[in-house]
Amino acid sequence: MGWLAFLILGLIAGVIARIVIPGKQPGGFWVTLLLGVLGAMLGGWLGSVLFDVTMDEFWSWESWLFSVIGALIVILIAQAIFRRRTA
Repeated sequence: MGWLAFLILGLIAGVIARIVIPGKQPGGFWVTLLLGVLGAMLGGWLGSVLFDVTMDEFWSWESWLFSVIGALIVILIAQAIFRRRTA
């Protein structure tokens, strides 16, 4: 998968993760999208290390599943960090 397709996949994964996680996320819309891209990278890495899944194709369900899972993880970590700072 090319870098542009991976960027688009990460942006969409960030939006899906933002919809799935209840409550207000830290930062704005663009921060969440950036976290989604980072999460897609994390999810791709975890999928390849733990389950030997490649992120080669844009339309494979494995790519989407691990990208969204990674985005959820990164957004939840960011929420925990920002809540701790404000508390």
